[in-house]
Amino acid sequence: MRLPIFLCGSMLMLAPACGASQAFAQSAGPIGPVAVDNVLDDSKASIEGLYRDLHQHPELGFAEVRTAKLLADRMRKLGFTVTENVGKTGVVAVYQNGAGPVALVRTEMDALPMEEKTGLPFASKAVVEKDGKSTLVAHSCGHDVHMAWWVATAQALVALKDKWRGTLLFVAQPSEETLSGAKTMLDDGLLKRFPRPDYAIAAHVGGGMPLGTVLVKDGVILSASDAVDITFKGRGAHGSAPSAAIDPIVMGANFVTDVQSVISRRKDAGAFGVITVGAFQSGTVGNIIPDTATLRLSLRSFTPEVRALLLDGVEKTAKGVAMIAGAPPPSIVRPYGTAETRNDSSLVARLTPPLKSVFGEGVVSMPASAPGFSGSEDFSMFAAAGIPSIYLMIGGDDPTVLNGYKEKGIAPPTNHSPNYAPSARQAIRNGAAALVTAILAQNGGN
Repeated sequence: MRLPIFLCGSMLMLAPACGASQAFAQSAGPIGPVAVDNVLDDSKASIEGLYRDLHQHPELGFAEVRTAKLLADRMRKLGFTVTENVGKTGVVAVYQNGAGPVALVRTEMDALPMEEKTGLPFASKAVVEKDGKSTLVAHSCGHDVHMAWWVATAQALVALKDKWRGTLLFVAQPSEETLSGAKTMLDDGLLKRFPRPDYAIAAHVGGGMPLGTVLVKDGVILSASDAVDITFKGRGAHGSAPSAAIDPIVMGANFVTDVQSVISRRKDAGAFGVITVGAFQSGTVGNIIPDTATLRLSLRSFTPEVRALLLDGVEKTAKGVAMIAGAPPPSIVRPYGTAETRNDSSLVARLTPPLKSVFGEGVVSMPASAPGFSGSEDFSMFAAAGIPSIYLMIGGDDPTVLNGYKEKGIAPPTNHSPNYAPSARQAIRNGAAALVTAILAQNGGN
């Protein structure tokens, strides 16, 4: 998932976060920061080793075999009951500690099909086969950081088990980047085979977000996302005789232009909605008019109403373009889609104070009336299944480094950039501290 850029002093980041400390504050809180400090210090070397291992050995969605085994083995050693191969490569780890709420804690496992250019001594050089072609693979979204703080959170909660009661349901999800891993796990009986969660929590490291920042937003935090593939079906001919053809490239070109009128004319001007044509594939050489053209789209929205409007507008525009050209109806396929990620208001209200007691002014609190961010996540599938959910953003970059970029007038590398390299050690520590704080607040730690 691509996250927005957060820069100190920019319109996107509230001012207090710019002065946030790189570590969580040593103030009195519901869990006792010294106790958490000690637990995280004890596991620091082990967690950093896991992070580097995961970073060097990334795997794509539904191929996270080695990654899943690493996480499963770690959780078994902590005393969790572990089930592998849930939703293909997913891992579910359960730890029971008396009567109390069931907390679902999710991490993603998959990496991206791209080259890493960070220059780190442990940079990924992994190459895999994808769709019949070799591709480099890298953890450029930060899922390696998430997996590390997921394990660190489990270690801390086991060590602090006298401070909470209930059940931990730690879920390592495959293929978040294709927005399909959560659905696959749910379809494989995640909520039927294991204790049903009372709430779910996840977090994402934010590129361009200063260390010490924990962003908590009420309501919609991330957009819905829908992939749509459209194939226009024409009639091929020699390039010198276009009148003998029904040109699918012309149909596709008209569609690219016409479909934006859904945004400019059908959608409310004040509502967020994006239609992006990211791929246009057709033809082989310049003197042959091909018989098909395939376009791949990405749609983003914040509300079910706008989501439905975009999908309807795309379909009607594609069919209209084909009809005007005298072509057969196009093929319209939706490979995947997920609703907007919406934070539960009661969870936000309950968890914000304990997070502030630990992170101080580093907590950036945003009301439901504030717009969400245009990135997307299939963590929304858990809320859609009726589980109250909260999704946090954790600062991942050294403020000094961010200020250096700001002085140069350039944006820092962020999630999905080949140069993205968060300050992993402290980001992992802060992510674990935030998750531990939230879970102990819900499960009897205050």
